[in-house]
Amino acid sequence: MSQKDLAGVYAITDNILTPHNTILEKVSEALLGGVKLIQLRDKKSNDIDLIEICDDIRSLCKAHDAIFIINDRVELTKKVKADGVHVGFHNLSVPETRAILGKDFIIGASCYGDIERAKKVEKEGADYAAFGAFFPSPTKPNAKVISMDIIKQAKDQLKIPVCVIGGINKDNIKKVIPYKPDMYAMVSSIFEGNSVYNNARMINSLINQ
Repeated sequence: MSQKDLAGVYAITDNILTPHNTILEKVSEALLGGVKLIQLRDKKSNDIDLIEICDDIRSLCKAHDAIFIINDRVELTKKVKADGVHVGFHNLSVPETRAILGKDFIIGASCYGDIERAKKVEKEGADYAAFGAFFPSPTKPNAKVISMDIIKQAKDQLKIPVCVIGGINKDNIKKVIPYKPDMYAMVSSIFEGNSVYNNARMINSLINQ
């Protein structure tokens, strides 16, 4: 996988919408609907309990030529041979993460609304920078909403792919698309409701118009 593969709909799991008993079914539907990046974000389980799920998600992603990222858990990422890890402000730094994983893993970094942080993580070797939230987020209600002008700044000033996250859905995504981010990260908009497949197809059709 290379940075050019970091594009499109980026579906992020969570403990409520994708519990362990349905996560594989829902991830499979998302992939069938055209999602090209899957992130496992599980804030409750320990690493040992996630190994089998990670192995299964990795196999699903491989079958669909998609990328599998794990949130926060650097050691688990290495153990299950996921494609990469996403780190936030309070996790290991990009250099610390790279030292553990080596050169072949993708590292994404949360940059919130901070373009200077994005420049720093790019210089340190991050493979993509994520910005948000751009709208009130149902999964992170305390996340600060930032101006979409940050996307333009990021696209102008960074060489690595730009990911947008936070409250993006089928009704407001048209406000984001003109800024041409590389990846659109979503939780509820993909995994909520009766059909993950239909959700993914709809979002894909909107960004590919």
